[in-house]
Amino acid sequence: MTLTAPSRRTLLRAGGYSLAAAGLATTAANWDRLSASDIPGRDGSMLTVAILGSAIDPNQQSVLVEDFQRLHPDIKVRLLAVQSTDWNDFFSKILTQIAAGTAPDVVYVATEGVQLFAKRLGVALDTWVRRDAEELREYFADVHPSLVESMMYEGSLYQLPVEFNAANMYLSTKVLDRTHAELPPADWTRDDFTALLRDMKRSGGRGFTPFFWTNRLWGGVVPWLFANGTNVLTESKAPGGDWLWDRFYSARQRRGRGGGYRWTSPQALDGRVEEVYDYLASLVHDGLCSRPEGGSGTNLIGAFSTGRVGVTPAGGFWAGGLHEAGVRRDAYDAQFFPRWRTQRHQYGAAGYAILRTSKRQDEAWEFVKYAVRKDVMTRLFQKNQTTPARRSMLTAERYAKTGPAHWDIFYDTLDRFPTSGPIPAPPQVAAVELALTKHTATALGSVGSVRPALRALHRDLERAMERDI
Repeated sequence: MTLTAPSRRTLLRAGGYSLAAAGLATTAANWDRLSASDIPGRDGSMLTVAILGSAIDPNQQSVLVEDFQRLHPDIKVRLLAVQSTDWNDFFSKILTQIAAGTAPDVVYVATEGVQLFAKRLGVALDTWVRRDAEELREYFADVHPSLVESMMYEGSLYQLPVEFNAANMYLSTKVLDRTHAELPPADWTRDDFTALLRDMKRSGGRGFTPFFWTNRLWGGVVPWLFANGTNVLTESKAPGGDWLWDRFYSARQRRGRGGGYRWTSPQALDGRVEEVYDYLASLVHDGLCSRPEGGSGTNLIGAFSTGRVGVTPAGGFWAGGLHEAGVRRDAYDAQFFPRWRTQRHQYGAAGYAILRTSKRQDEAWEFVKYAVRKDVMTRLFQKNQTTPARRSMLTAERYAKTGPAHWDIFYDTLDRFPTSGPIPAPPQVAAVELALTKHTATALGSVGSVRPALRALHRDLERAMERDI
C-alpha cells in the first residue's frame, strides 16, 4: 500500500514552515552531514523512525528496535532522534529532510502536527486497520474514543494514539498546608479557584506566586477557553468515521463522534473569549498569577517544590518529571481543571504517522501496531513521563512511587468529561500558535490591552487560516 509522494513545492510550503532558498544554499555544501544522509540506514535499507529528542534513550532502543526485530527479523529499524526546541521546530526539520530526499518512514507526531501531516504528508491507516481489525480490537477497547477521534482527519485515521496529556491542576501540598486549605473537590468552580488563590496569596509572603502558567498552545489560555465553552477557532467535526466507530465502539461510546475535528473561522472576538482574557487579566492585576511567559516552564519544578508557586496546570507527564527531580509524591496532588460554564478539558495526544514518501509502508504499519501493544508501552513508560493512551495502564501500582495521590484523574478527565477535546491545531497550526501566544502576551501585559489585542489576534488568525498549505 504505497501512496504518491507530495511534490517538492508542497513540502516547502506545508504548514507555514517555508524553507528559504538562501538557507538551503547555505547548507548545501554540508548537506550530507546536516541531514545525516551519511549514516547507515539513510539509504533506504532500514525502516527509519523519527522521534523528537536530543538522543536515543537506551530503553527506547531496546524496546522499539531490538525487541521489535526479534519479532520481525526481516525488518531492520533505526531510531532517529531529531533535536528540536518544540514540536513546530521538529516538524520543520522533518519537512526539510523530506524535501532533501532523506525522509524517515515513520514520524512520532503530536496533536500540533496531526492535521498538517494528514493533509500533506501522511498515509491514512484505514485499509490496514480494517484488515487487522481482530488484532486491534483489544487496543481500541482500551483507548478512549476521544483520543482516537483526535487522530482522524476528514473521515480517515492517520495515527494510533500512544499517549496523551490533559491540562489538569497541580497543587502544592506545602502551600495548601500553609493556607490551611484542603485539596479542592472534583466539582470545584472558577470562583472556588479564585478564592483559593486569594487565600494562598495572604499567607504566601514575598516572592510567592499563587498561580503560574506558560503561554503556549497547550496549557496556556486554551484550557480556560474550553472551560468557558469557547475556542479561538470555530470547532466542528468532519463527517465520516463510521467504518471505525461501528467496528470498535459501543453505541454509547460512539455517540456524537465524527471523522475528526475541523477548526475553521476565527472567533477571537467572541464575548466568551473576551471574558476569559478579562478574567486572567484580573488575576494578573491582583497579583494572583504570573504574567504569561513563553517557553516550556522547565524552571517551574524548583519553584513549585519549594512552595514559591501554589497551583499550575500540567498533565500526567509532570508526575514523572517531579519524581525525577526528587520531589516527594506527598509534596503535591492534582485535581481536574475547575468548572466555568463547562468542565470540558483540553488535551494533546501523540502517535506514529507513516509518511507517503516511504517505500516501506507495510513494514511501517507493523511497527505502528507493535508500538501500541500494552507490553511495549508498559516498558516504555515506566517513569510516568506521560499519560498512556491505554486506560488499563493507569493503576495504583504505577503511581505508587511517583504520585500524585489522585492519579486517577488523569484518565478520568476523559471518562468523566467525554466531550474534552484536542487543542485547536489545524494544518496551519504554526501560524495559529504564533498569533495566539503573541497576542495573549500583549492582552495581559498592561491594563486596557485585552480588547485591542483580541482584535489583532482575530486579524492574524484570519490571515493564518487563509493560507493554502
